[in-house]
Amino acid sequence: MIEVAIMLEGQNGLTWERWQRIARAVEDLGFVGLYRSDHYTNAKPPDKESLELWVSLTWLASHTNRIEFGPMVSPVSFRQPTKTARMASAVDDLSNGRLHLGLGAGWQEREHHNYSWDLLDVNGRFARFEEGLKIISHLLQNEEPLDFAGDYYQLHEAVLLPRPQRPGGPPILIGGNGPKRTLPLVAQYAEEWNGVYIPPQAFAERCTTLDEMLVANGRQPGDVHRSLMTGLIFGKDQATLEAKLAPRTLSADELRERGLVVGTGNELVEQLAAFADAGVQRIMLQWLDLDDMDGLENLATAVLPQVQ
Repeated sequence: MIEVAIMLEGQNGLTWERWQRIARAVEDLGFVGLYRSDHYTNAKPPDKESLELWVSLTWLASHTNRIEFGPMVSPVSFRQPTKTARMASAVDDLSNGRLHLGLGAGWQEREHHNYSWDLLDVNGRFARFEEGLKIISHLLQNEEPLDFAGDYYQLHEAVLLPRPQRPGGPPILIGGNGPKRTLPLVAQYAEEWNGVYIPPQAFAERCTTLDEMLVANGRQPGDVHRSLMTGLIFGKDQATLEAKLAPRTLSADELRERGLVVGTGNELVEQLAAFADAGVQRIMLQWLDLDDMDGLENLATAVLPQVQ
């Protein structure tokens, strides 16, 4: 069994009308959750509508009852950690404990240049990210005031009030596949690891590496939930699937080898079973056509009864 959620690229034309329509459908159709990216704009032109992430999650918290949700992921490069902790705690409380707090270092050069944020080089980016993780985790999980003297952030008697209703606040999710930088941060700070666009065998290998790191940090493998965010190409029938594959240079099998989920309903069920066997507990499928509500319903009907 595997949990199936939907993931939206919010910078790809997301508006209030689309967000509200999709959120209600995801809740009604039986998906376990709804996640979305946190970007100003696309990595390459043209710019499209990009509904502000935390405002959209605040609406979601108070207009849905069941689904879990969160950012995939909010970067510390343009989200100051103390503000992120405050927003996350409030949104989690508003939703009665349904937020997954996805955090990242930042990566997209264009949005940082266009909107005057310092992305830093890779080493600086991850050093700043770890400082942000230390701050956010402390504020959510501890009542004691925090004094922090880092290279990027300096805090003096910082506290989070009111305290989160959920003990420890919303669980921290860290996304990425890197065994040298990302997984060590997961082992130290996260309650959920989210792999990105990797096939089952690679996911299983990363899980083994993460298990070893968790033990080295005095934690147990079961302390960290395992999820995957990946691309989806779904057709309600073979003709629809072939039409969606026609513009692509890679075949369906080649796309699957890269970690995408590709096929008709029964083919998707087989692939999801392979991911579940590899250790994926929740899969977040990218839904790129924000207006294809019939397709979303067809996906739910064809797949959810067989896997959840």
